[in-house]
Amino acid sequence: MELVGQRLKFLREKAHLTQARMADLLGAKQPAINRYEHGQAAAPFKILRAYADYFDVSLDYIFGRCDEPQGKLYEYKPNYSDSPEMRKFVEMCFDPGSAMNEKLKQAVYDMLGEAGK
Repeated sequence: MELVGQRLKFLREKAHLTQARMADLLGAKQPAINRYEHGQAAAPFKILRAYADYFDVSLDYIFGRCDEPQGKLYEYKPNYSDSPEMRKFVEMCFDPGSAMNEKLKQAVYDMLGEAGK
């Protein structure tokens, strides 16, 4: 519980938020946020999930299962270059009459492929 409190406090302070402001954002009371941060009470799942969503971190990070805020689940990188929907979107973005049309589309496909690695 102590590590969870430290992580909650770290996230809040990194964003320059007061306990009162954090409580407002999460629909909680400031004394409850103080107790969670100091390990005097266990934060309910609803609050932990709200922290994770607000700060865009994983619950694995909050619980101390990993030291990277993105956690183990965020290592997955989908390959958008093979997606039919993404190919259709890219096709719609460029003017077919442009001399640079094919080069621009290929550059976007190359970037999408790199993002999936």
